[in-house]
Amino acid sequence: MKIAAALPYSPSLALIRASDFLQMVRPGLGLMALVTVGSGWLIARGWEPDWSGFACAMVGTALAFAGASALNQVFERQSDALMPRTANRPLPAGRIRPISAMALGCTLCGGGLVCLLSGNQILAAALCSLALVGYVFIYTPLKRQTTLSTLIGAIPGALLPLIGWAAAAHQLDGGALVLFLILFLWQIPHFLAIAWIYRDEYARAGLYVLPVFDPDGVQTGRQMTRYTFLLLLACLMHFVLGHGSWISGLGTSLLGVFFLNAVLVFARKPSTDHARQVFRTSLLFLPGLLLLFVLDATLFNGT
Repeated sequence: MKIAAALPYSPSLALIRASDFLQMVRPGLGLMALVTVGSGWLIARGWEPDWSGFACAMVGTALAFAGASALNQVFERQSDALMPRTANRPLPAGRIRPISAMALGCTLCGGGLVCLLSGNQILAAALCSLALVGYVFIYTPLKRQTTLSTLIGAIPGALLPLIGWAAAAHQLDGGALVLFLILFLWQIPHFLAIAWIYRDEYARAGLYVLPVFDPDGVQTGRQMTRYTFLLLLACLMHFVLGHGSWISGLGTSLLGVFFLNAVLVFARKPSTDHARQVFRTSLLFLPGLLLLFVLDATLFNGT
């Protein structure tokens, strides 16, 4: 009787497998999400010590965000297969089975909510649940039905700093709502820039985003401009409510002019290069703005 030889362990295969599961949870986007959650905590509480609570909020949100990313890719695997930039993701490429990705997503989401609840962060857990439902079960299917999905999809993202705020303060106030508004408005020009760059791929996948139906870019440029102006007004509200110092006010003004200029350049002459500039500028604007707000809450003290 022959004894079957054992298959050799392949480190390279194990690394590829680990890389696929890591790709499912989108660590780059997760890091950006944690920046907003942590900012919400620090703006609400400053340096008042409660680092166990802070860690609980960050870990819980990180797990929930990772799970939502996996579930999102389960439901979008067919459209992902039609776009070159996403066709090689683990699910459309067939390297991970949908049932495995679903189990991963549900486990991570559940673990995140349990972590928040274990830290007695009930309001934060409720906001996190709302963000999960909105992102996975409302925004994701609506992307194949209406361009309004962009606005609806901005709501879960705007809830992230509120999760940090609620975890720190166990309540929300005017400052938290302004922070929600800022994150909501920022996402529109940010996403429209991405959608313009990849408009052909979105069209091939049957996804409803404004640039697909706006070949000359006029409406896309107008929407970017409107929401950027509203974004700058929302930033002004932060200072009207007495949360900002003159130092952060000056910094916010400079960031706003920089961002608005990039948007206006695109609006005057829509192009892929100008859309990329809007995208890059948006990635500088938001972290810079949040850093100024955090410095106000922790160091400047309204100077």
